[in-house]
Amino acid sequence: MIPDWLHIVAWASLIVGFACAAYIALDIRRHPQHMTIMNYVWPICALFGHVLIVAFYRRYGRLAAHEIAHPAMEKKETPPHMKQTPFPLKVAKGALHCGSGCTLGDIIAESLALFLPVIAIWFGWQTLFDEKIFAVWVFDYSLAFILGIAFQYFTIVPMRGLSFGKGLVQATKADFLSLTAWQFGMYGFMAFAHFYIFAVVLNHKLSVASAEFWFMMQIAMVFGFLTSYPVNWWLIKRGIKEAM
Repeated sequence: MIPDWLHIVAWASLIVGFACAAYIALDIRRHPQHMTIMNYVWPICALFGHVLIVAFYRRYGRLAAHEIAHPAMEKKETPPHMKQTPFPLKVAKGALHCGSGCTLGDIIAESLALFLPVIAIWFGWQTLFDEKIFAVWVFDYSLAFILGIAFQYFTIVPMRGLSFGKGLVQATKADFLSLTAWQFGMYGFMAFAHFYIFAVVLNHKLSVASAEFWFMMQIAMVFGFLTSYPVNWWLIKRGIKEAM
């Protein structure tokens, strides 16, 4: 049985996440990012990162607003967001950039699988997997991968001036390891929540159609960030992924 306090905390966390995402989205309407894709990255990440993402955005994300970055670039100067953001926080932005694609992919995939259960069958439920959750994870990863590559493509191509083919190759190289590391952390916590916290401790099935499931997903995305962070550090240091 799910305790009342957990139900209240779950709903409170989801409401705060939506409020933070809405705040950033409204601010970005007034101050669009120089890199268009970041207009979507920040509010998506606020869905799970709450006030920490808001604080990060206000301190360092705002520096990358077009109205600030463009004049400096026209003067051939280093843009403020590149000059004033410490490297560890540039890595954090890179991880969040990857995580936004993962987050969006997971939200869409889990929602579609809820309303169209046949999707889980297509991805191996009742044939490859006895547990539906594993089949949905395959779908999650596939969709997150597509969106992650798209997000990375629209980052790398404008920065490097690449053709479509080369841009796609570089986007895949830059995002594959980062995305896989993120999903590894996310799946790890969701497995712990699904098979232990709810199945054993609470003796209750964790349903996608519940606030508790999406609260667990918020926490899982934090674990995804933690497992993706060192991979992004390495990718940026090697020049495979662009610092932002």
